[in-house]
Order: sequence, then structure tokens, then C-alpha cells
Amino acid sequence: MTEFEKKIFEVKEKIKNSKNLSELTKISSEIFSKNGIINLEFKKLGSLPPDERKNFAANINSVKKDLSEIFSKKSNEVLDKEIIDKVNNEKIDITLPEKDFKIGKVHPVSQVIDEISSIFSEIGFTVEEGPDVENDYNNFTALNTPENHPAKDMHDTFYLDQDMKTLLRTHTSPVQVRTMLKDKPPFKIIAPGRTYRSDSDQTHTPMFHQLEGLHIDKNINMGHLKGCLNYFIKEFFEVDKIKMRFRPSHFPFTEPSAEVDIGYRLENNKIIIGEGNKWLEILGCGMVHPNVLKNCKVDHKKFQGFAFGIGIDRLAMLKYGINDLRSFFECDYRWLNHYGFDPLDVPTNYRGLSR
Repeated sequence: MTEFEKKIFEVKEKIKNSKNLSELTKISSEIFSKNGIINLEFKKLGSLPPDERKNFAANINSVKKDLSEIFSKKSNEVLDKEIIDKVNNEKIDITLPEKDFKIGKVHPVSQVIDEISSIFSEIGFTVEEGPDVENDYNNFTALNTPENHPAKDMHDTFYLDQDMKTLLRTHTSPVQVRTMLKDKPPFKIIAPGRTYRSDSDQTHTPMFHQLEGLHIDKNINMGHLKGCLNYFIKEFFEVDKIKMRFRPSHFPFTEPSAEVDIGYRLENNKIIIGEGNKWLEILGCGMVHPNVLKNCKVDHKKFQGFAFGIGIDRLAMLKYGINDLRSFFECDYRWLNHYGFDPLDVPTNYRGLSR
């Protein structure tokens, strides 16, 4: 038996007796690595006469193929055994009673959606919903968004096809389009839901929650909008007075458009909403643009109305002192246990919103 044959016999025995993948990895290195048995044997070719090299190389390749097959078969056996052992050791009898029972908590986003819905239901708003996957017309065109608007760029919007006609909605405003197209005015709705934009940092995530509000009727004006938002903000933050101002802005789907700021003050490093010498942007709003009404088959000469958009996650952060938006989506039970709500405490205007 040559030295090479002796080594091959020894590694075959090692493969046969190996018990785990770690051992097999070491054996593989011993055989097939740069300085392994096979390569060291190939290096002897240069010192052989030319007429002997062909048979010598063929023999090494035959041995290499044989070892590869043996090694692969053993690896599969060991891997299968490890999986079976793991399954057997981790088996859980689901018929046994729970030993460590934990009461679930309502996520702050779900709580805030319920709070907002409760507030607006008191003044006649109903809840409408729409799909997360939208078409370009409902998300942009019907809402008077120009073709060259920055919001339509691929780095801001998640498109689902190459011709950019199907996308993940960037706001819940398409719900107002769907509502107006399927029914006749008057409309008085809110539309909470998930929205998607290509953005991620401490105050932005690719998926977030927004609420759209819409009121279409005869003789609706900015005074109605201000009264509606004043009522909502006071009820949501559970304060008796609110300092509020409208700043001129621009949105394609409203004219005139405004950003709404509310007053606040800092007390012991906490934001106290209501009154103060500081201003905090809270939402965007305006009167529905006549072009939007036309696109939704509503007679803009008889009807007009207002719309507003609210970031639900941001409201939750302000009201409950949460300083990082990303924590909302990390599925950390400890975080939810701290900020979550008792599922039996359903928010109402009579018993209190955030009990």
C-alpha cells in the first residue's frame, strides 16, 4: 500500500466515524483544500515521466470523485440526523396548558386609530377603506398630480411594474377618489390605513399609517374645516383649549392649501400640547381642488368641500411620548408591554380615549 493509498484509507475511516458537520468540515479541508491530500498528490505530476502522468492524474481524479461521493453521502446523513434530533428536542405538546401566560396589549397605532375614529364618529364621519396596492390614476392623476411631480419619482414611490402603473399607495387619499366614484355626494368620511414611501430614519419608515378626512357638500368652506380640526385636536389630546394656526402651503389636490400648527410648551423635557410659545406642525389640509371633483364625477359647481391628511404614527409619538418611529415596527414585546393598551379599554368620548 502506497503512502497516498494509506492516507485515503484513513480519511475514509474518519468520514465513516464522523458524528457532526463540524468534524466533516475539518475532514473536507484535510482532503480538498489547497494543501490537502489530493492537491499534494497532484503536485507530484511534474516529477514524473510524461508517459506516466496521464494514468497518474486519472487515478487521482478517480480517488477524488470517490471521496466526494462518500463525503456528500455522509454529510447528508449527518445533516438529516441533526434536523431530526432538533425537531424531536424542540417538540411542543400544544394540548398542554400554558405555563407562562401573558396578556396581549393593543399596539399604540391601533389604539390611536380607534381614538381618532371615535372622535370623528361623534360629528358624523364614517370610516372607509381601500386597497394598499393602487393604480396610478387613483393615487396621482385623479388627485390633480402633474406627470412631472417629484412624488411620482421611483426613489419616492414603490412601483410594482415596469410601466409604473401599479404601486403601493403613497397616501390614503385614493380612498376618497374611490368613495366619490362609487357613490353620490354628500360625503363625510375618514380613511385610516397603511401607506408606503421610500424613506427611512428616526421619524420616517417605508411603511407608515395615515388618515385621510373628506367632507363634500353644498356650501362647505374653510370655516367648517377649522372648526372640525379644532374639535378633533382638543378631543384627541384631551385638552380644554388649543392654540392653532393655519400656514399657507401647496398640495396638488387642494386649493387653498394649508399646514396646521398647534401651540405647545416644554415642561420637564416633555411636550405639553395646548398652549405655549412654540409651534408644532400637526397635519396638512385644504379645500378640495375643483379638478379632483371633476375627475371623481362630482359637480364642482354645486358641491365643494375640505380634505385633511394626518400622520397616525406621528400623533401617537406626540401623545404618548415615543421618540423613535422605528420602534413601532420592531415587534419587541417589552416595548409593546410598556406602550401598549388594555384591549378591554375601548376608547370613547364619554369614558375617555386613552384610559
